[in-house]
Amino acid sequence: MTERRSDVIKGTLDMLILRTLEREELHGWGIAKRIQQRSGEVLQINQGSLYPALYRLADKGWIDSSEGESAEGRTVRVYRLTPSGEKHLASERANWKELSAAVNLVMGTT
Repeated sequence: MTERRSDVIKGTLDMLILRTLEREELHGWGIAKRIQQRSGEVLQINQGSLYPALYRLADKGWIDSSEGESAEGRTVRVYRLTPSGEKHLASERANWKELSAAVNLVMGTT
């Protein structure tokens, strides 16, 4: 039986975060949890990858954040997609569609 991989393909984490924030504003742990849920529990994002990606996306102006409150009443940083991030995500989607189609051709899965 093949071992399931939980690693995010290099270069896709930013796209996954942007897509997750397109649907809703979330704090860091919530972003990681949503990606895990939406991937059928296959993708697991660790904090050592997540937070540098969030800082990078914020530096590029694709997301912004503010203080919010968790369900438990703790102060958390809540992230949201910016209009610039929406444009970048649209571009990333097109690139991903082209790349995944090419990989499928090579793998013989289409």
